[in-house]
Order: sequence, then C-alpha cells, then structure tokens
Amino acid sequence: MQSFVYQGMPSRVVFGAGSIEHLEREIDLLGAQRALILATPQQRDQAEALAERIGLRAAGVFAKAVMHVPVETAREARDYAERIGADCAIAIGGGSTTGLGKAIALTSSLPILAVPTTYAGSEMTPIYGLTEAGLKKTGRDMRVLPKTVIYDPELTISLPAALSVTSGINAIAHAAEGLYAQDANPVVSLMAEEGIRALAEGVGRVSACPVDLEARSECLYGAWLCGAVLGSVGMALHHKLCHTLGGTFNLPHAETHTIVLPHALAYNREAAPEAMQRIARALGSDDAAQGAFELARKNGAPTALKDIGMKESDIDIAVDVALKSPYWNPRPIERAPLRALLEAAYEGRSPN
Repeated sequence: MQSFVYQGMPSRVVFGAGSIEHLEREIDLLGAQRALILATPQQRDQAEALAERIGLRAAGVFAKAVMHVPVETAREARDYAERIGADCAIAIGGGSTTGLGKAIALTSSLPILAVPTTYAGSEMTPIYGLTEAGLKKTGRDMRVLPKTVIYDPELTISLPAALSVTSGINAIAHAAEGLYAQDANPVVSLMAEEGIRALAEGVGRVSACPVDLEARSECLYGAWLCGAVLGSVGMALHHKLCHTLGGTFNLPHAETHTIVLPHALAYNREAAPEAMQRIARALGSDDAAQGAFELARKNGAPTALKDIGMKESDIDIAVDVALKSPYWNPRPIERAPLRALLEAAYEGRSPN
C-alpha cells in the first residue's frame, strides 16, 4: 500500500429523524446564547419557525442567502451579525445558506451550526466560495467548517423530488473526484464509494416516492460521506468547471454539477481507471460516466447546459476562464478536449 496522509475534520454530527429536537442542547454545547439564523428568502418560514423554537436564544433572522455567495451579501450578513451581537450562526437550508455562514465565519470566526435540508454536503467541508465581479473564488480555512451538523431527514421531505435528484448528484460529484484526487487515500476512498452508492440508491427511491423517509435518510447519509470526502482531499476539473459556470454565468449550482459530471468523468476515464471502476460499481453501472448520465436522465434531471440558461457563445468564455487557473487533474487540461467536453455538456449528449 502506498503512503498517504489522512486529515479528519473536527465536527460533531447529530443524525436521525427528529434530531432537530436537540438544537437547543447543541447551541449550549457551543457555549453560545445568541444565534443568528440564516436562510434563503424561500426558506424564511423555516428560519422563523426555528427562531420560535429556540426562543430567547434567537438573536435574529437573515433570510437573504443566494447561490454562489456574492461578496455584497456576505458583508451585509456579517455586519448584521455584529449589530445584533450574535455569538453563533445557524444555517438552515442547502449549500447557499451554508456558504453564507462560512463567509461570515471567515472574517468573524463566528461558530456555525448547520442544519442541512438538501444533499449538498458543504456542511462537512472547510471550503468556502465567494463571487465578486462575475468570478467565483474558492479557498480552504478551518474557521469556516461548521462546528456541529444536525442531519434530520424529516426536514428534507419538503425538498421537491427534482431538486433532491440534482442535489444528490451534486454530492456524488464530490466523492467521484475524491477517488482520483491528487491527495486521495484509502480511508477517503471507502467513504467516497459508500457515499456514491447511498445517494445513487436514495435519489432513485426519493424520485419514485418523495415522502419515503428511509430513502431521505439514505440520501442524507450519502451526502454526509460525500461532503466529508470533499473536505478531506482536493478538487479537480469537474469542480473547476462548475465553479466557472456558476460564478461567471450564474447557472444553478446543483443542476450544473449534475450536467457536467458525466462529461468530466469521461474526460478522465483513461487517466484514472481504478477510480472509474469504483464509481461505476457504486452507481450499479458498467461505466462511470454513462452511469452518472443515466442516473440523471432516468430520474428526470436536466442533462444539457443549454436547458438551464447557458448560451452557446458562453462555451469559449468558460474555456478561457477555466484555463486561467486550472485545478490539478489526472489528465492534462487542454483547450481542444476541454471545449469538446463543454460542447457535449451544452448539447446534452451521452458521454459515450
């Protein structure tokens, strides 16, 4: 066995149906008394209900989280937290809300308690992203890793089946790239394959029966594992392209990951054969790229970038942006193959 380094993430996880009942206990364990509750505008009602649940521990609600965390929103939220004297933040929602919490923690060191209602997995990573002037920049900092995560599958029942599928495939992408990351290791690879398996099975069952609580639990379990993978190792071409497409063209986050993943896997197919075998096995397919494509197609998820707001003229812009500061990748990133990848993803062609 080759030598490796494994860095565990120091976070506390509370998992299970009804686990939101432990929220007040978890706030106390953080040593906090005044919580700022973060949410998107669409989830304001959930945030307000959470504030009512914790009573005097709620310092205020900031329901302005949006995709890709614009720096202006992050500054407004941080200033609000300071004004109300918050000593912790509760992020209820998906990656947009968790990302906003991370942006606050980056400059204030405010501890974050995450309550995921999607399968994004970002609650398990010290990775943050901020978008300014059309460019999304990412980084790693242990200050932004949520101290506590409450996984309650009952809170995901209201997530529409279509969004559940794309959110789940978004998380699968984290684990897929973790299997061929530059700093991959056997421990992370175990989590990655199991996370992909759990989500591939779970999203299909949720798509068929959105109120299946056991399927929702399986998806959250998979999201936890896939997020832990992303938090432990580096990213590659898939994430670089999705950050480029999201930050530059404001494409929807989970849908972009869902569409790009099969083509990024196809790009790296020959350069990472062992990883592709494990991904394919977890997806129940003979081929990793085709398996990811079929998982999306069979469950009604979008498969073409042109269907989620991208223009054909954007392809060359995306290639230029991605080439300026590429992430490490097992196969060299070259202009012509990269453009072919994006063109196939734009048209929604099969990766085979």
